[in-house]
Amino acid sequence: MRRMNRLPVAIAIACLAAPALAQAPAKKPAPSTKPAGASAPATPGKAQFVVFETSAGKIGVRLLPQKAPKAVENFVGLATGKKPWTDPGSGKKQSAPLYDGTLFHRVIPGFMIQGGDPLSRGGAIGQTAASNGRPFGTGDPGFRFADELEGAGATPFATPCQLAMANSGPNTNGSQFFITEVATPHLNPRACPGQSPSGTCGYVHIGEGVCGCDLVRKIALAGNAKTALVKVTVTDKQPTCQ
Repeated sequence: MRRMNRLPVAIAIACLAAPALAQAPAKKPAPSTKPAGASAPATPGKAQFVVFETSAGKIGVRLLPQKAPKAVENFVGLATGKKPWTDPGSGKKQSAPLYDGTLFHRVIPGFMIQGGDPLSRGGAIGQTAASNGRPFGTGDPGFRFADELEGAGATPFATPCQLAMANSGPNTNGSQFFITEVATPHLNPRACPGQSPSGTCGYVHIGEGVCGCDLVRKIALAGNAKTALVKVTVTDKQPTCQ
């Protein structure tokens, strides 16, 4: 999601981009036993969850491979270190978990929190740019992948605490993601003739919150880069966020 100051909806939607997630709408809608990070791709018919362990607490999300199988597989691969990626700072190939040690580099109260930029790995609380001067929000894993969107008229963002991929336009998903604080219906898939091969634009919806969703507001209110994503764990056990 790129910069998104939702002053009107059109501007907010246009800016929700991966190298810097969407800017917020100004107007708020009402409101394992397995080793950490060591889960394999989803087994058909078996629930899969991700736990975001942040410096403010835990957020648990149910992944939705039935809706976006490739996007979920990509997220899980980057989270567990099973999918190689390229460090945007050094240009070197990596096989370590990408998300561990990153920052929620862009947050907007009443809208969402955005993370997943590999440039922010190892960044200090409050840091907003890499040592080479590149601002957090401009990094990617060295690749992009295509959208997996529901048709126009679907309502994946009708409720709060939804996990989705940030992007900078059709088919530009990488590693950055966002979690919504409130219902954000303006992010639902929309018809965009001529802008996308499918004729639909939007954000790939990959999960829905099951616990710890109250932390989204807390992280958003804290400010940009004020909360670290300590560890991401993928599990088949539903988390309680205790």
